[in-house]
Amino acid sequence: MSFADIRPTIAAEMPELRGRLEANQPLAPYTWFRVGGPAQLLFSPADESDLAYFLARLPRDIPVTVIGLGSNLIVRDGGVPGVVIRLGAKGFGEIELLPGHRLRAGTAVPDMKAARAAADAGLDGLAFLRGIPGSIGGALRMNAGAHGGETTDVLIEARGVDRTGAIRTFTHGDMGFSYRHSEAPQDVIFTSALFQGKPGDPDAIRAEMDRITAAREASQPIREKTGGSTFANPKPESAWKVIDAAGCRGLAMGDAQVSEMHCNFLINRGQASAADIEGLGEEVRRRVRAHTGVDLRWEIRRIGVAG
Repeated sequence: MSFADIRPTIAAEMPELRGRLEANQPLAPYTWFRVGGPAQLLFSPADESDLAYFLARLPRDIPVTVIGLGSNLIVRDGGVPGVVIRLGAKGFGEIELLPGHRLRAGTAVPDMKAARAAADAGLDGLAFLRGIPGSIGGALRMNAGAHGGETTDVLIEARGVDRTGAIRTFTHGDMGFSYRHSEAPQDVIFTSALFQGKPGDPDAIRAEMDRITAAREASQPIREKTGGSTFANPKPESAWKVIDAAGCRGLAMGDAQVSEMHCNFLINRGQASAADIEGLGEEVRRRVRAHTGVDLRWEIRRIGVAG
């Protein structure tokens, strides 16, 4: 499937744009599942001011979708209409250590890279980021957490650009964090975050990160084409337990399968479509609801239109 090419029209309205515009760009290579259709227009901004320039001039009737590392994402087979924005390492990948045991990171920085930089600097409190297979931007949007830590525990403030092109700063309180959720405005594209750590021993922090890595490798199918945890834990229960109780471990639909290793992970065994993966997830939800009464909530983000 391909969309109408809107690149020439948009480019003509933005003569000073420095970022890259690509029409009908395949998105599957940008996702860990390796599935999905194209973006009608993919925009990779050069930096924060370029992003603000673009958003200020983009017609309001054109939808905007933001993607990060694609680790917690299903792009549907029909692709994504409008503009898809992907922040790259060149303009949004800096890490800065600041006085007061603080760290500032661009939102394209992988969580594990931020954790490693903090450890090397003897900055404790951010080691949990090592267990999150995404970027800082995604961590802000969903209050990502792992191994006893959450983004809300360490965030001081976040910076971003809204749909009008205004650059805004959000305090911790403005973010409205709850379990795997933030109340920050949906039209804001986060560009950086400031975190608070505490003094620590680099060797001890690295040892904790090694423990987190070993735990992930032993219990999660991280070498598969997967999207991380599929459903949020229905507190106080764990998602994998109710999925297992409903008999869904190993359940398959086409080439999509519930992981035998960890049944809150869906995997693409090779040729699955986005419809296979999402359909399998919905079947898991149906069976869990019928068996346990629990209504699982998707943690994986799903975007685009059906093929």
